[in-house]
Amino acid sequence: MPADHTAALDVERAHMAASRAALHAMREHAEAMYAIGAKIAGDPFSAETLGVALARRVAELADDPRTPLFFGRLDLDGAPEPGGESLTGRYHIGRRHVTDQLGEPLVLDWRAPVSRAFYQASVRDPQGVRTRRRFGFAGGDLTSFEDERLGQGEEFGTASRILIEEIERPRVGPMRDIVATIQPEQDELVRADLDTSICVQGAPGTGKTAVGLHRAAYLLYLHRERLRRTGVLILGPNQAFLSYISAVLPALGELEVRQSTLEGLIGRVPVSSADPVETEIVKHDSRMATVLHRALWSRLGRAESPIQVSDGAYRWRIDPGVLTRLVDDTRREKPAYLLGRERVRARVVGLLQRQAETRSGESPGEPWQRRMGKAKPVVEFLDACWPAMTPQSLVFELLSDPAALTRAAEGILTEAECRALLWPKPSRTVRSARWSSADLVLLDEAAGLLERETSLHHVIIDEAQDLSPMQCRAVARRTTHGSITLLGDLAQGTAPWAATDWVDSLRHLGKPDASVVPLTTGFRVPEAVVALANQLLPALAVNVPPAVSLRSEGSLVIRQADDLAAEVIAELDATRSLPGSVGVIAAHRHLDAVRAALAAAGEEPAELDTPTSSRVTVLPATLAKGLEYDHVIVVEPADIVDAEPRGLHRLYVVLTRAVTRLTVLHTRTLPEALTLATQG
Repeated sequence: MPADHTAALDVERAHMAASRAALHAMREHAEAMYAIGAKIAGDPFSAETLGVALARRVAELADDPRTPLFFGRLDLDGAPEPGGESLTGRYHIGRRHVTDQLGEPLVLDWRAPVSRAFYQASVRDPQGVRTRRRFGFAGGDLTSFEDERLGQGEEFGTASRILIEEIERPRVGPMRDIVATIQPEQDELVRADLDTSICVQGAPGTGKTAVGLHRAAYLLYLHRERLRRTGVLILGPNQAFLSYISAVLPALGELEVRQSTLEGLIGRVPVSSADPVETEIVKHDSRMATVLHRALWSRLGRAESPIQVSDGAYRWRIDPGVLTRLVDDTRREKPAYLLGRERVRARVVGLLQRQAETRSGESPGEPWQRRMGKAKPVVEFLDACWPAMTPQSLVFELLSDPAALTRAAEGILTEAECRALLWPKPSRTVRSARWSSADLVLLDEAAGLLERETSLHHVIIDEAQDLSPMQCRAVARRTTHGSITLLGDLAQGTAPWAATDWVDSLRHLGKPDASVVPLTTGFRVPEAVVALANQLLPALAVNVPPAVSLRSEGSLVIRQADDLAAEVIAELDATRSLPGSVGVIAAHRHLDAVRAALAAAGEEPAELDTPTSSRVTVLPATLAKGLEYDHVIVVEPADIVDAEPRGLHRLYVVLTRAVTRLTVLHTRTLPEALTLATQG
């Protein structure tokens, strides 16, 4: 290493040490403020609020010595600022903002406006950047750097040695952030405006999940108070996926973003039964929204007799024609159902109050109004003409009463679809009903008809290609006044109702004008694996652009085996000297045999919810979506395909989980599409 390079590296290491010391001082200051917070607050509520804020600040300032505080540096020479001024100087770019005792920045947060040039500057558009420096690290130790002198025409782009090493670095355990390797097209999506909804069609390995997570971090940085009140939510396909991504946002200092599966978001009742696929398909169909709407609002009736309410020595009366008009007028206002019922109640009480005022010349108070609203004649009228409902009671009646379902579904569903919906042996009461996971979308739709959902400000939905129309509607009810980031790959759609284009999904999500942005450059999946996956696309019948890979290294082996378990052990032995994680993926029917073989060989695989406990994880093909491993062993592709109607799509998912080495083991004949791909 040249002497001047060594000297420059020493200077950067000194800056790293100073930055860590400054971060430590910032944390100590926050801890001191937390310790005295209760004493300086004026009241218990203020003390609690201040304590929560200071505790969050202490947690945000935690330093992981295995992670570098900065990964880049900008030497600016007249970079434009938002206010129109130009900026000069040297700035280190990192995962969080670090200042010295005088408040001068030692490290700029990657989300700061100045930091954007680190990702976007180029020879064609230098954005005031004279030199962009990238740092190489081993653990938290700075080991190297490389400079791009944009003003002199030097730009490495994806040929950057440090960039490639960081992208290809083996990983074991949860997903990590990509702040050091964000590419310009990814950065544009990350920094999109809060009020902008976007749909990212991302091929395997293009970083769409990372884009969504970093977008959450960016929006919280830019609109922290606004989003703290209204919320940011990340929706993932299953708990294994949420466990895998759980460490990314805390590493970026964001500790309060809610993460959930859709079932966790809308689950109002325990799931204790399962539906046949044909029943699930009907329940997830958007036509069910019309059926539920009709079933609910058809309950409104007409008053057949007057209301007569005793009030001491007097009796107040409202004629049936007036009552019917009240119901009709309220219905035309299109309120949520339960709000409409309370409006009718309030208007009835108002008419009674007017009669009392005419009689006495005085206006009765609130206790009188509450008593009138609960008077038996008023309640009986409401129950007859605008009856109270719960989501469970509405859906229970439809699924257990053939006559009620026929009335609500007439002209909407076929007789066969109605038969599929009806419970073979209905429970006797709502309380004893056994609900399925597909029932959750019906219950949520019913709840949305009864009461308006509180709108979140931003929802990030990953693996969105598997959202059904009814699931999309559930998300839409929670983003009425907010925006969404939709992440998915149509080729990876495995649900029976999986989307084949994004237009319908965006319409059901209430964001029909959202832009669909393709990401086709794969940064993690090797070229050989991408080529294999691309050749499967015609058989998947989806209109998506083929992916390209930046990684020429990596291996693909497809091998016929006599003994699958023995071949899995042999392949694990072959990877033992290689760095990184190993995923063994198979259909459910093979899992016990694979785990037993591993146990006999002394291998203790990790569980999906504890991915750091071992380098090897055994998992079913149905839970592989969104995960990645350095080395993947796929067991018996034909069984994966045969296990479900969209099994070929599932195989596409499984094959693209590998980021270095993919080995496919089979005793059966390979699926035709895969055979054609390997022959091609």
